[in-house]
Amino acid sequence: MASTTRARIEDLGAVVTEDAPLSALTTLRLGPVASTLVRCESSTQVTGALAALDGYRTLLLAGGSNVVLADDLPDLTVVHIAAAGVEVDGSLLRAAAGTNWDEVVGLSLQAGLGGLECLSGIPGTAGATPVQNVGAYGVEVASLLRRVRVLDRGTGQVRWYEPDELGFGYRTSILKGTDVRVVLDVEFGLSTDGLSSPIRYPELAKELGVVQGERTDALAVREAVLGLRRSKGMVLDEADHDTWSVGSFFTNPVVTEDDLDGVQSRVRERLGPDIAMPQYPAQDGVKLSAAWLVERAGFVKGYPGEQSAVRVSTKHSLALTHRGGGSTGELLALARTVRDGVWAAFGVRLAPEPVLVGCSL
Repeated sequence: MASTTRARIEDLGAVVTEDAPLSALTTLRLGPVASTLVRCESSTQVTGALAALDGYRTLLLAGGSNVVLADDLPDLTVVHIAAAGVEVDGSLLRAAAGTNWDEVVGLSLQAGLGGLECLSGIPGTAGATPVQNVGAYGVEVASLLRRVRVLDRGTGQVRWYEPDELGFGYRTSILKGTDVRVVLDVEFGLSTDGLSSPIRYPELAKELGVVQGERTDALAVREAVLGLRRSKGMVLDEADHDTWSVGSFFTNPVVTEDDLDGVQSRVRERLGPDIAMPQYPAQDGVKLSAAWLVERAGFVKGYPGEQSAVRVSTKHSLALTHRGGGSTGELLALARTVRDGVWAAFGVRLAPEPVLVGCSL
């Protein structure tokens, strides 16, 4: 980095570090050494640093929970978005992009607000939630979002976006797959009666002892969700290598009604005539369970075994985990094996959920 650029960034109060290992900033504990790391603890530092770095090869990184970084990314400058803070005004909650997401959920409940509890325990930061349209246990961010404050790096303009401008879909939005628009703040409209969003997910309804569609105590829902996620290795724990992952590595595939018959035929041929494959209504067809397909294709929990530095989680077949001492190359090789195995078994193509930087399947 040129000395004049560094001075300009440091004048903003941002911290600049040379030759910075990135593995500690990702939940996979994998990644290269960046030539320069710029840590920004306010939105002003984010916008100012990105303006100063115009023309540099930059990567925006926040919680590192939904990203797979190549083992080697030469001449990379990373802008670490660490701007944090939560404000509550009546039913509105606003969070800075770098705020730990689970802390946002916890603070919303402390303020007596309901709605976000089903999204408890999800790693990452608040700014990533609209990018991915994060969802869990029947609730998606898009259903609760009021506005998103976004920097347009092309024009330098900062403005609030309404939900209908963001092109939300299943685990996607217009913010995904590009760094032209950078999330600075998110704002949610929540309920003030202390009750949860309607409980739509059968597993969660059973855990809570309620009927699907009911609303119940939001704090009780949070505790139930955290318990379910921990049982699947989906709540970060430094000592538990099953949590060294990006969560679900593949999205649940959506197939057309026409293709569904072919998939079911393969399921019956492989597993027997009486096997019922999980399927759910979706906007563009029928949504299938990626985890169910992965396991029935032969990739059991812990695959390929204790000798491997990267494995399918021992708790959840959709999480690919790093056990220490591995590489991104090894992780991607495992992901290809799983993807291709599901295709060979059932004719369903799985797509990766995390953002792949400098690498691909």
